[in-house]
Amino acid sequence: MRVLVQRCNNAKCVVKGKVINEIDNGLLILVGFTDNDNKDTILKMVNKIINLRIFPDKDNVMNLSILDTKGSILSISQFTLYADTTKGNRPSYLKAMKGDKARILYEYFNKCLNNYVPCFSGVFGADMEITLTNMGPTTIMLEK
Repeated sequence: MRVLVQRCNNAKCVVKGKVINEIDNGLLILVGFTDNDNKDTILKMVNKIINLRIFPDKDNVMNLSILDTKGSILSISQFTLYADTTKGNRPSYLKAMKGDKARILYEYFNKCLNNYVPCFSGVFGADMEITLTNMGPTTIMLEK
């Protein structure tokens, strides 16, 4: 499981010209799954994300988590996080989990996050336009 975490002032997901979800002050996360991922992997990743101390405290030191700031999350499924470009110039996605199984894990992942902070999602498998104002910028890759 790979998650690209971006601390943001705002983020928005648009599909076919319609705003699906948007947040202010929180995290935009791009989420990809591979075949050995399961519910245990997700629980560990959720724990890492909600406790990741990347928000500034009163002294402007990255010392607070999304729990501390009472922020929200916009979660976007992103199989391309498993792109392999070691051979040639066309990415291979063989390491990315197949859609039906990935959709189940993605929905479970978002449900687990929502137990701690408001979590909004994109549309699994859709062509999405994602915009954000990255705060910092702060972007961190997590992998389990």
